[in-house]
Amino acid sequence: WKKLYLAHHWPVTVCKMSGNDCQDPPEYWTIHGLWPDKTQECNRTWHFNVTEIKDLLSDMRHYWPDVLHASLNRTEFWKHEWDKHGTCAATLQILNSQKKYFGKALELYEHVDLNSCLLKAGIKPSSSYYQMTAIKEALTRFYGVTPKIQCLPPEEGEKAQTIGQIEFCFTKELQLRNCTALKGEFDPVQADLKLGTEELSVCSDTLPTYYPSQVH
Repeated sequence: WKKLYLAHHWPVTVCKMSGNDCQDPPEYWTIHGLWPDKTQECNRTWHFNVTEIKDLLSDMRHYWPDVLHASLNRTEFWKHEWDKHGTCAATLQILNSQKKYFGKALELYEHVDLNSCLLKAGIKPSSSYYQMTAIKEALTRFYGVTPKIQCLPPEEGEKAQTIGQIEFCFTKELQLRNCTALKGEFDPVQADLKLGTEELSVCSDTLPTYYPSQVH
């Protein structure tokens, strides 16, 4: 693989997607995962063990919660992320244990600090719409790289898409880089969130964009 995606999702949007028992989703961007492009489930014998990340648990529950399920004691979401993505990321020495993988993802999340960047740019949850190009420009200005932004497409009869996920890309040296594919590089479509029938896809630049403050 060539790059890592640090995916943040917006809990309120995730809770709009069907088939979950969300309750009071956090009103800040949380971690969805740290994903190498291209590879999945690289080592099926390397099982997730929550005791290896016990020092990280309070941060994990806060910044990397299982948004879809209200119970705090669930670890299935982290297990899924480790099995599917962590076992592949572990080819890098800096990510080659569960503690390193989850710990480094938390560090990158704090380093990116997406929540405060959006607030500084005046982009906050609202009942009025944003232009996707304005959101992209603010992020690119702030970070110097182009992230990948995913939305729920408009529901029937609606005209606006709903922002759901913002992914930042990193090199193997964990430096920020553009998420757009370089020449000769394969750009995977990350369909990691298939919930019910609804699915996140890359946002349209032309549709008005809803950044919801609570689940309706």
